[in-house]
Amino acid sequence: MIDVVVFFFLLGVFARLVRSDLRLPEALYETLSIYLLLAIGLKGGIELSRQPLMTLLPQVGATMALGLLIPFALYPVLRALRLSMADAASVAAHYGSVSVVTFAVASAALTRQGIPYESHASLWVAVMEAPGIIAGILLARLSRLREVRWGTLAHEVAFGKSVLLLVGGLLIGAIAGEAGTAPIRAVFVEPFKGVLALFLLELGLVAGARLAEVRRFGLAVIGVGLIAPPVLSLAGAAVGLMLGLSTGGVALLATLAASASYIAAPTAMRIAVPEANAGLSITAALGVSFPFNILVGIPLYIALAKALTGA
Repeated sequence: MIDVVVFFFLLGVFARLVRSDLRLPEALYETLSIYLLLAIGLKGGIELSRQPLMTLLPQVGATMALGLLIPFALYPVLRALRLSMADAASVAAHYGSVSVVTFAVASAALTRQGIPYESHASLWVAVMEAPGIIAGILLARLSRLREVRWGTLAHEVAFGKSVLLLVGGLLIGAIAGEAGTAPIRAVFVEPFKGVLALFLLELGLVAGARLAEVRRFGLAVIGVGLIAPPVLSLAGAAVGLMLGLSTGGVALLATLAASASYIAAPTAMRIAVPEANAGLSITAALGVSFPFNILVGIPLYIALAKALTGA
């Protein structure tokens, strides 16, 4: 069965298609996104406080390498589709980075099905955000690396909203531990799924508005948006197996590899590669891949993980 939060996404898409006047205030959207990023970071940090950091270094290294290599794998395919160097690099960077909301939906689906996963899995989200973006910039600027404003870019990647909140939440949770964060559990743990549902309602509205853009960009963006996620999920699942992760962990890493960023990557690429068509990248990531992953992909990745681990 489909997780209940997915129906909120579908409601948003339907509202846009029938031209409803349904809108979420922009301030509420910002508040919800801040909440989700902090809550995911805190949860991972609390679990991180229960185990030695050194034991997680292989996972950190492997997930960072995965995020770094995905754009290099996608780039020649995108160039073969006759995308410009800048556009191919930008799209590749979006798929090298990750979607924290897709991760949240996958986590909720695993919990609902009673499939355990590594409690520190949100650490993977934090470390996979930046490498794909850096790889995309390198691809776009192979012949003109001196033109990149590295200082501005480094500040944006390291201290942008998504990375700062995720890493900040991880550190707070790791330092305070379960006992220290107990007073805020009623705010950041128990209401999480309800807040996620509201956020997906807004993303449904946004994705519904992007359908016209999908038609404008044509078959290339549809093909990339639909084919890239399941292919990349195989790479994520393979890394998960190599690391000896649980069935749920393999499913989550496959989901992260299949997801595409529509928060951190668009901002960073706008600074580093301004000549790229931002609409093309965000349409592929949010207009095509995000709905695919939410509706079809996550159940597939969970089934893939079960098959590979013999669960």
